[in-house]
Amino acid sequence: MPSGGIVATHVRRSFGDVHAVRDVSLHAPPGKVTGLVGPNGSGKTTLLLMLSSLLAPDAGEIRVAGIDPVAEPQRARGVIGWMPDALGAWGSLTVRETLVTTGRLYDLPRDDAAARAESLIDLLDLRALAASPARVLSRGQKQRLGLARALVHDPRVLLLDEPASGLDPESRVHLRLLLRRLADEGRTILISSHILSELEELVDDAAFLIAGESVSADRVAASAQRGRYWRVRVAGGEMVAAQGAIAAALGRTDVTGDRAGVLVAFASETDAAAGLAAIVGAGIAVAEFAPSTGRLEQTLLDLREGTVAPPAIVEDTQTTGEGDR
Repeated sequence: MPSGGIVATHVRRSFGDVHAVRDVSLHAPPGKVTGLVGPNGSGKTTLLLMLSSLLAPDAGEIRVAGIDPVAEPQRARGVIGWMPDALGAWGSLTVRETLVTTGRLYDLPRDDAAARAESLIDLLDLRALAASPARVLSRGQKQRLGLARALVHDPRVLLLDEPASGLDPESRVHLRLLLRRLADEGRTILISSHILSELEELVDDAAFLIAGESVSADRVAASAQRGRYWRVRVAGGEMVAAQGAIAAALGRTDVTGDRAGVLVAFASETDAAAGLAAIVGAGIAVAEFAPSTGRLEQTLLDLREGTVAPPAIVEDTQTTGEGDR
């Protein structure tokens, strides 16, 4: 078993006849941000609950910073910062009171808890909301409070479930920078998110779950190398005409399109580069040429389908936010 960070080995958990986590093994090392990627119902939230000591596995082993959360749940909670998908508590308390109370629950002296609360209020840009009760906060504001609450006791491990949900673009940028800084300080960060485009800009590595099972590194690597769609946007071009011109330049009949541009599937980046050269060589004014999906999105789709999937399917993976167990 690897040492340090988060280690799960052949973990299983069922709810009656529902096998939420069938067989999951993963390692999230210290100093890194690891993404937890999978479709709805793949077991991501159940796994996070087990890692956070809030749910016992039926089988398998878990270590968080070297601690067994099943045998020593209180000790494990002392090193874990857990941020669930929903804030979930103390709606009548203000932002400041929520953080001070959380600090006291982690046995911080009253003055230290108060000082830590003020520091986190500034860190998460909650100063204007410090005296507001949690129940009046927006979804994004509650997410920022949830992250602040997870950081109260300066944990070595962060377990984050959909932390970017409801955040505005500026707050998402701030979140990415903050999590990178926390990882650079040596913390272990495991983050689950359906917003794979955001996740791709943040993570150092990813663990994939499909139908409650972890996907082997070899299979992930093979999927990541398979083809994906590239989008071509022609300067000032009409879509149908551009589609026909690009198809002719490539000598292909499988060129499609959407509202944002012409779509062409290439088996590799090398093939995509050759395709671009052929399109430009045909005198077509290319204004944009880029993958239509991120690497994490395409890898997930390939793991599920085994083929290059149309971009319309990818849009669902970015926007669906409910139904994961």
